[in-house]
Amino acid sequence: MSFFPAVIEFVQQPLCWVLVLLVFAIWQFIQNKLRMDIVALIVIAFFSLTGILSVKEVFAGLSDPNVILIALLFVVGEGLVRTGIAYQVSEWLMRVAGANEVRVLILLMISIATLGSFMSSTGIVAIFIPVVLAICRSMKISPKRLMMPLSVAGLISGMMTLIATPPNLVAHSELVRAGFDGFGFFSFTPVGVSVLVLGIGYMLIARHWLDNGEQPDAEFSSSSNMHQLIEDYQLQGRAKMVIVGENSTFIGKTINELNLRAQYGLNIVAIRRVKHLRNITVAAYADTVLNIKDVLLMDISPDNDQFDALCHEFDLRGIDLKGDYFSAHAKAVGMAEFSMIPEAESIGKTVAELKFRSRYGLSVVGLKREGQILQHDIIHTPLRLGDILLVMGVWNQLLKMDQSKDFFLLNAPEESKNVAPALSQAPHALLALGSMIFLMITGIVPNVIAALIACLMLGKFRCIDMKSAYNSIHWPSIILIVGMMPFSIALQKTGGIDLVVNNLLAIMQGLDVRFMLVVLFVLTALISSFISNTATAILVMPIAIAIAQQLHYSPAPFAMIVAISASSAFITPVSSPVNTMVLAPSGYRFMDFVKVGLPFTLLIMLLAVFFVPLLFPLV
Repeated sequence: MSFFPAVIEFVQQPLCWVLVLLVFAIWQFIQNKLRMDIVALIVIAFFSLTGILSVKEVFAGLSDPNVILIALLFVVGEGLVRTGIAYQVSEWLMRVAGANEVRVLILLMISIATLGSFMSSTGIVAIFIPVVLAICRSMKISPKRLMMPLSVAGLISGMMTLIATPPNLVAHSELVRAGFDGFGFFSFTPVGVSVLVLGIGYMLIARHWLDNGEQPDAEFSSSSNMHQLIEDYQLQGRAKMVIVGENSTFIGKTINELNLRAQYGLNIVAIRRVKHLRNITVAAYADTVLNIKDVLLMDISPDNDQFDALCHEFDLRGIDLKGDYFSAHAKAVGMAEFSMIPEAESIGKTVAELKFRSRYGLSVVGLKREGQILQHDIIHTPLRLGDILLVMGVWNQLLKMDQSKDFFLLNAPEESKNVAPALSQAPHALLALGSMIFLMITGIVPNVIAALIACLMLGKFRCIDMKSAYNSIHWPSIILIVGMMPFSIALQKTGGIDLVVNNLLAIMQGLDVRFMLVVLFVLTALISSFISNTATAILVMPIAIAIAQQLHYSPAPFAMIVAISASSAFITPVSSPVNTMVLAPSGYRFMDFVKVGLPFTLLIMLLAVFFVPLLFPLV
């Protein structure tokens, strides 16, 4: 009978409700029916309403510098994408690796792990998915052979630097909170590099387990690409690129003054010129003045057969074009289909009357009406409701036109996802990134201030604007971290951590300390296979540090083991967004991740348990 009073007494304890809420949160994460950030908000409300935690304790995460740091790092990563640095790396990969699959795999994993050390691994993997698909198509191999290495490298990148993934920052924060020295910027790097080398060797073997001879789906996106638009609007052969010669009458004149489209059927869609020792692509506004050595990207009218004669007359030297209709310049120059908003003022007016180039800095190169392509004199054709305009120019201007009151974006091609709207600012983005890393390494200022300085530099140099900065922050992740942090405080306040620590110590009493590290690694890996690795780190990290303190060991190796294990989310496709993203394009099944991920996780565990105590002595 004494059992029931004990149960009743335990139920009345705050710890019981903390554990019930913890089980509820983990179960919801596994079920994946409620969004994880919604679960985190429920946790915050529960702790506050029950009085287990004060309002200050519930929202302690909002005052944690590492939460602000994570948000700022999203902005830094967006700056690298907007300036085209990430895409330039992907293009370099395709150029250097050639058709050698082993070389592709090695360079791919090194590139992903390096870039992911400084920006979101989710964002990097998203950028490289179309690159890998294109490589697989050109090499005529199944995406299954390269998509898993892509996701594995994305997760390994989290083990490379302090800022690479939130669990690392959680480990640093918990150490500091417990009164110990935190980790340095490159504290994780030796372990991460070792895991990367192990991962490359492992994936060179494991890729053969994934390709079962099945042909993947040809396309995974319903949106068109520029090649399809070029075919639909019959633009083949209309693209020309010329350089303005020293004696050209174009020099010093505006595009409007030259009136090229009306008189000669020549339409300037964009201009490449040297500015501050860099080649940049600028929009072709009506009042844009042409300079010597400007490279003009031109669309010529279908009935223009005097192009060579005109080039000779105006001292324009032709340049050979690669690809179809400027497709080789798709990072800077693009096209999109727009339609008119009902009751817009543009209905009934011509493109010329709308002063399209003056207003938007863009060119209308195609007009579709009732499914038919109009080929001739489209700038003087009155527009009707339902007409579709194919508009071309610099991507920045295309994106701005989407905010027009007269037109709405009907179809953006696949290439729009790889746009680098601040391409010319890439050197400044590298300067901002280098400054942040330098400040973090030297410790001149706190990490969060170093990241803030980098973000301010990115804004100053126009690598990123306020709208894109705010949009780049993955707010659900921030809310998840803020919402799960109260668990650490609640477990400490109600004695939950002491209970877990004491039980684990009782089980492991007399065993070697490395076995304890194995237990922590396995515990973390199991939990992070089904819920966010950030939430896992927040839950397990205080336990690991408390165990180290009880045994009078340094907590650094214990915290490092948990952080490395939290990033080893290889076992299931739902354990990380990185795994989930490659699932559909590759055609993987759930068991593919188990088959490859489980042995690799065990190998990392053995490596970490042996290597970490050497880097961070236990005593």
